This record gives sequence, structure tokens and C-alpha cells, in this order.
Amino acid sequence: MKRKRTLDLETRSAEETIDLGKRIGKLLRLGDVVALIGKLGSGKTTLAQGLARGLGVKKRDYVTSPSFTLIKEYKGKLPVYHIDLYRIDNLREVYDLGYEEYFYGEGVTIIEWAEKVRKLLPQEVMIINLEIIAEKRRRVELIPKGKHCQEIVKRIKC
Repeated sequence: MKRKRTLDLETRSAEETIDLGKRIGKLLRLGDVVALIGKLGSGKTTLAQGLARGLGVKKRDYVTSPSFTLIKEYKGKLPVYHIDLYRIDNLREVYDLGYEEYFYGEGVTIIEWAEKVRKLLPQEVMIINLEIIAEKRRRVELIPKGKHCQEIVKRIKC
């Protein structure tokens, strides 16, 4: 069995986290799902902002955490679906959202608090764990699942 290749990185500011997101976002394509996992304040929304910018979402369309609406859609080179599951308590609520339309839809899906739907994630997914190291420093672990996501990690390493 092949060992999955992960990539551990560290960012030292919100700007570096956004820049990392932009680099990853530029490599995403139609149907990709990015699963963000980390504690409150670990940088999930900041990374999502960078991912969206890398996908061509204009800076004026400021990406914020969609905690109250659960899903926000943005226009970029592809549609970007930003899902925040912070307020979700069970999988039934995710089923009611019609998650399949987003996970298997016509755009790129970014999911915050993705650990809540681990069972529902597609086989091809980029899992990104964020961990607070210090006030502005974050450990960012990229865990690619599937060939395309592994290729993204290879390109980010360079």
C-alpha cells in the first residue's frame, strides 16, 4: 500500500497564510474539495481567503466565515462554495443542506470544520490541518487524498 505524502509547513503571519492559500488555490480545479480542520482561531478562514483569491475571487468580495448562512458562493475563475460547519451538530443537518450539490458540483468547495463530515468527504480531497503554534504562527499540514491532490502537494513543495 502506498504511503500518502503529507506536507508540513509553517506560516508566521496572516499574510503568509493567505499567500499559501493563494498558491494552493491557483492549482485547484473544477470539482476539488478542500477540507479545513483546526481549532477556533487556527486560521481556517484566513486560509480560505487565500484559496478564494487563488481561484480568482476579487479582493473586494471579501471572504468571511459564513457561520450564520452556512454556505457562501463566490465568483472566480470557477464558482467557489465556502461552507462553515461550526454550528452544525449532526450529519442530518448536512444532508438537509444538499451537500452533494457542492461536494460534487460545478465549482471548488472549501469546508471549514470538515472533521464534522469526515464520513461524507469525497475520496479525492485535500485535507488541511491547521494548528496554533504561537500568536501569529501556524502549523499547516496538507494531507492529499487522490492523485490530483498529491500533484498539488508536489507543486507546493517546490
